[in-house]
Amino acid sequence: MKFEQGFADTERAAVAAEKAISLLSSSVKQLHKAAGEGDLLKIRKLSERLGGILDSAHQEVANAQTAWPFTPAEEEAYLRESYESELIAVAAAENLQIQKRDEGLVVFPSIVRILPAELTVKINKKKTAVRPSHVVSILKAIQSKKPKARPESFLEVLHRAYRLLVGNDYGKTVKLASIYDALTMLPGSSANYDQTEFVRDLYLLDRSGVTETRSGAVCSLPASTG
Repeated sequence: MKFEQGFADTERAAVAAEKAISLLSSSVKQLHKAAGEGDLLKIRKLSERLGGILDSAHQEVANAQTAWPFTPAEEEAYLRESYESELIAVAAAENLQIQKRDEGLVVFPSIVRILPAELTVKINKKKTAVRPSHVVSILKAIQSKKPKARPESFLEVLHRAYRLLVGNDYGKTVKLASIYDALTMLPGSSANYDQTEFVRDLYLLDRSGVTETRSGAVCSLPASTG
């Protein structure tokens, strides 16, 4: 059993319970009205129906209670061991490409981190529920929006870090890993801006086509940003 199927089964059970409870509520309201008007025939008819409606509602609620197939321990284990693969598969079915990185999943221009102990998923800086189709819908919505980060500004930051690294050897090729190290030299800075976020910003820059700084320096990425 995968999470998506479990959520779908639970959702269907909840809808069925909701309909049964709605029918019960409607019947009780009708009985209330019939009593207020003194309609003897309706009172008798509704009183006879209520027992069956109540039994049905009770059963549907019981079904909803037991529809979710995972125990708490199984939920966390699934998030640790299997959730990533399911999320990638669901995303692929929606033509959404996910890149696996050491610190998370890069879904241009977002970063996804799975938090098993917290039973949640973090997209960029915001936590969200874990149903794969729900996560994919959020990622697609973000992807359709214009990125907030400006590639021109990021390129200027890269250029400043590059100049610090090369000194008098301006023009030589420098590894992006070294650029990242230069950007995160201050204590705690790597926690606020980890390598996965750096990769995301490189994707943004690479896709933007921006290659020239304000000073006229031209940047190129000889190796793939992947």
